[in-house]
Amino acid sequence: MSDIHAPARDLAAAVAAGERRALARAITLIESTRADHREQAVALLAALPRRQALRIGLSGTPGVGKSTFIEAFGLMLTGLGLRVAVLAVDPSSARSGGSILGDKTRMEQLSRDPNAYIRPSPSRAELGGVARRTRETARLCEAAGFDVVLIETVGVGQSETLVAEMSDLFILLLAPAGGDELQGVKRGIMEMADLILVNKADGELKATATRTVSDYAGALRLLRKRPQDPEGFPKALPVSAVEGDGLARAWDEMQALAQWRRETGNFDRNRAEQAQSWFLSEVRAGLLARLEREPAASRLSALGAQVAAGRADPVAAAAEMLESLG
Repeated sequence: MSDIHAPARDLAAAVAAGERRALARAITLIESTRADHREQAVALLAALPRRQALRIGLSGTPGVGKSTFIEAFGLMLTGLGLRVAVLAVDPSSARSGGSILGDKTRMEQLSRDPNAYIRPSPSRAELGGVARRTRETARLCEAAGFDVVLIETVGVGQSETLVAEMSDLFILLLAPAGGDELQGVKRGIMEMADLILVNKADGELKATATRTVSDYAGALRLLRKRPQDPEGFPKALPVSAVEGDGLARAWDEMQALAQWRRETGNFDRNRAEQAQSWFLSEVRAGLLARLEREPAASRLSALGAQVAAGRADPVAAAAEMLESLG
């Protein structure tokens, strides 16, 4: 009897050996929504070796220079001998599901670096543009031997919570601004940030950037100290992606924070909580998928029509639907 999961295990072995084509095929497989592909994807993930990279979530307002920063930061890391994967989640067409795969043109130098791997990922209809399979893609990149995985979000919004739940460090990239703009950054996003980097700290904007860093540093001091942070964190720093200033210091601070969390057990505790959250989200997604299959889909449609017509109470109809599912 043939082993239907043998191809998945072979692909996992090729990914673990660092074969770029195998990694691309593996990511395409896990992004597929076909039932047979999902079965193969589950087998693939189960066969991967357990390796750990530093996952860095990165968000920022449009126009802040995220792509320029990621390219400059990524090139600095590869220059240090590190392997860097960039998972950039793109906005998708609501009609066709296609994505704007422009990241390799936005990061032309980094995309040609043999120690870097850039994977644009269609967000489909997921909240805030965060691809449902980004967690799995990050897992693949870790298994492939990458040292740092950068996860870029499409902007400031609800997606930050999802990215923070799959990252070891969460970085907020902001542009030089005055006090009014400071009010525009939601408190919740600032509370999630481990580092706030004020980009474009060069030329005429350098003085403004310095003032902005001071403003954010003051705002961070007013926030409640988090138990998973050492003294002085979270903090705000100036950087210039164009000139490269501040990138080395930002990396030193990221490493220092990650090392402190490892030594105190917070790093592993955070990973464990993320794994549990991943498990629960997969269960929820699976249950919703079952509702779309017959006979549950017909029952769901019929009860929905009764609710819309006023012949059934929404709560009672929901209870009836859940009971029918057993």
